Amino acid sequence: MKKGMIKVSVLYPNGEGKSFNMDYYCNKHVPMVGKLLGDAVQGATVEKGLQGGAPDSPAAFAAMGNLYFNSMEEFGNSFGPNADKIMADLPNFTNIEPTVQISEVMI
Repeated sequence: MKKGMIKVSVLYPNGEGKSFNMDYYCNKHVPMVGKLLGDAVQGATVEKGLQGGAPDSPAAFAAMGNLYFNSMEEFGNSFGPNADKIMADLPNFTNIEPTVQISEVMI
């Protein structure tokens, strides 16, 4: 990714009683989001939490999904009209309330 791009991170906090279906997320949800947002998406990554900072500690997040856009405008124009459909799919793979962060790529 290049400097100045917009990164939208969706983080799914780990914890007792929380579930996350990585297979559904990778093979159904993310491709659906990609189709809905179209060419505005410049890249995407999915990360699976393995461990926290200390040995044998649980990962802080079960999963993280990241989408990259050229600008906030491109993100808003693509996500806004599709937000309801994207959010409605969450119960199909998790019971976790995600945390979203929008960042500017610096390096």
